[in-house]
Amino acid sequence: MFAPTPRPEVQDLRISRIREVANAGMGRDDILAFWFGEGDQATPGFIRQAASDALLAGRTYYTHNLGRPELREALSRYLAGLHGAPIGADRIAVTSAGVSALMLAAQLVLSPGERTVVVGPIWPNVVEIPKILSGAVEVVPVEAGQGGWRLDMDRLMSALTPGTRALILNSPNNPTGWTLPAEARAAILERCRRYGIWLICDDVYERLTFDRPSAPSFLPLATPEDRVIGVNSFSKAWRMTGWRLGWMACPPALMEGLGVLIEYNTSCAPDFVQEGARVAVEQGEPVVAELRAELAAARDQVVGALRSLPGVEAPMPDGGLYAFFRLEGCTDSLALCKDLIAQVGLGLAPGVAFGPEGEGWLRWCFAARPEKNAAGLERLAAYLGSR
Repeated sequence: MFAPTPRPEVQDLRISRIREVANAGMGRDDILAFWFGEGDQATPGFIRQAASDALLAGRTYYTHNLGRPELREALSRYLAGLHGAPIGADRIAVTSAGVSALMLAAQLVLSPGERTVVVGPIWPNVVEIPKILSGAVEVVPVEAGQGGWRLDMDRLMSALTPGTRALILNSPNNPTGWTLPAEARAAILERCRRYGIWLICDDVYERLTFDRPSAPSFLPLATPEDRVIGVNSFSKAWRMTGWRLGWMACPPALMEGLGVLIEYNTSCAPDFVQEGARVAVEQGEPVVAELRAELAAARDQVVGALRSLPGVEAPMPDGGLYAFFRLEGCTDSLALCKDLIAQVGLGLAPGVAFGPEGEGWLRWCFAARPEKNAAGLERLAAYLGSR
């Protein structure tokens, strides 16, 4: 008799260590949680109202596999305004969440056994998605130094061999906040062109930068014939994490196959949710600007306080929602996070959740009100003082 088990690739998937920490705090109402990657404010009212009006109007039917034309056209205008990237609506697909867009991108271009290079430490989904498709993954780590994070470009280039099928770049990066310098784009794109490597750009945090309106993008450098796929989401910049809506910008030659893949994954994104997203894109720039200002202040608050604590190393993130820091002597971030919950009710994400490259580090999502961040910092200081 055959055992009812999933295939080996699924059994080997990394278990969410963030969820394991969160489960350790379940049932306690005194936890200050900074473990998940979302803020503590709801989606702005005008976005919710647009989706609500569409729902009450009966927009509950299937839409085009690639998304409503109005939203795809709005995204085309948005990308042109943000990056100067002339990407027509016919090259844009709306997806049921940014993570679904990552999975679709991998399904489009990866075959079993093919090799993907990823810059890490990284959100675990990015590493595990190629493995679900029976692929191999090599992680090139960023390094902490001189107060921030840097990528060894020579090491990355050495990893991009003729046998590499795809490179996945998340910039700004979750969890470190590392952001690819603009001057590094041309060399990476040329290397990918030379060896026929697909460049999958995870741009979910591109608007969450502290010194510019957006992180550098590959989209304005790429031609329609380049193997470049841009993946994005409404979750972060517009405070829409629970809406589960994303999008992709692709070469024209992929669009027919992408529509078929969406049909076999989710069929389409919900109509009324797409209406909320259209309004977010067309009217939401003040929301994005406000969020960026809040995050810049929160970064300075949290990283500044962390750096004042004894035995704490806290590189400055260039963008994103997170402080990625480590305590002197920490070798088991999961155990440390569980102890922080037990001792002082502080909920952080263990660095090991983002791969072995993140072991010994902790992630703090600082997308919270200043008073909540301050209370969490007090608890961390108390914990360190009792060690």
